[in-house]
Amino acid sequence: MRFPKIVWIALFLVLFFSCKKEKKEVVVEEIKEEVVVPNHEFGFNLNDFSVLSDTIRSGDSFGKLLFENHIGFGKIEEIVQATKDTFNVAKLNVGKRYTILRTNDSIEKAQYFIYQKSKIDYVVFDFSNDSISKAYSAKKPSKLVEKTASGIITSSLSEALDSEGLNVYIAHELADIYAWSIDFFRLQKGDKYKIIYTERYIEDSIYVGVEDIKSAVFVHNNTPFYAFDYKSDVVEGITDYYDETGKTLRSQFLKAPVKFSRISSRYNLKRRIRYYGNKIRPHKGTDFAAAIGTPILATASGTVIESTRRGGNGKYVKIRHNSTYSTQYLHMRKQNVKKGQVVKQGDVIGWIGMTGNTGGPHVCYRFWKNGRQVDPLREKLPSAKPISEDLKEEYFAYIQPLKEQLDAIAYPVKPEIID
Repeated sequence: MRFPKIVWIALFLVLFFSCKKEKKEVVVEEIKEEVVVPNHEFGFNLNDFSVLSDTIRSGDSFGKLLFENHIGFGKIEEIVQATKDTFNVAKLNVGKRYTILRTNDSIEKAQYFIYQKSKIDYVVFDFSNDSISKAYSAKKPSKLVEKTASGIITSSLSEALDSEGLNVYIAHELADIYAWSIDFFRLQKGDKYKIIYTERYIEDSIYVGVEDIKSAVFVHNNTPFYAFDYKSDVVEGITDYYDETGKTLRSQFLKAPVKFSRISSRYNLKRRIRYYGNKIRPHKGTDFAAAIGTPILATASGTVIESTRRGGNGKYVKIRHNSTYSTQYLHMRKQNVKKGQVVKQGDVIGWIGMTGNTGGPHVCYRFWKNGRQVDPLREKLPSAKPISEDLKEEYFAYIQPLKEQLDAIAYPVKPEIID
């Protein structure tokens, strides 16, 4: 059966319009470009190198570390000679960090050696140029942050600081500041302190440590002792801690030759000793007990007139400070000075030991005034010079806001225990 032509045309049109044209979905792929964030340290973009960071270990040396990173011995010797005036590579200390920047290829040949002397200070050895080797010292960018703290003594200064989460370094700083005015071996329960100090940070977050104490007040025996770190803009070289009246806290003599010790025996001309049948055996020194190896400090500047060993004194050092005063330090494990040597106040002159006649580790501290042994704890010792009159106006203007800030610091309140 044949259909008319018109039917075929109609059928074609129906089929054409009834069929849906298939649409192709076009997928556009988003290509994300990887962004490499610069990683800067020591003045370099570390992304440009193959980086090796580690600490100096026992047996490591400058030459060994470079040789392991494809630097020949001839080049190593050239680097050492070219940089010796900047840094002696023989003084790499175990435990210090170092970084080697190497070529960013399959060879990974060293181009820079960076030695970190401290968290801030570092030395860069640059031998990236085959014909020139050089070295330079630099510092990481850092900033100081001012902080305040306070505490109340219940047993010791160190424990008081620890209970407030403070760096033990502050205890040593306070001991140095008040070494001439407060006996830290005889602190009392209820003594208290306030301090304004600064801490140093790298990149706002890496803690370096306590930088210094700007001002403090220590209340001992209900008496406040203020201390302000002052450097004059008028006269160079005037840097010290002074009180609120402009008097220096520094005396010509430290109160003790050992930090954080205790007095085990005082100066006593009528002392009786059971071992000798309770006979009077005068003790013309003050014994400071401490662990063997504890540093012994010169209590004032002067000249060493004896550094020897003799009888019951054991190993000892004697220092003449001037025509009036001399001091002697007995029973040392070892001396650190020689006869004729000039020492400054606070210098380590030896270490606690048990040489000579002694029942335990301590230093017997003897004190001469005009050729006669006296009790240093009862002597009114001379102080260093106060701030001169022409600097006092500047000084008082400087300390006024610091004193107001100190006085406004609250002491910690211990929570009451409720049953």
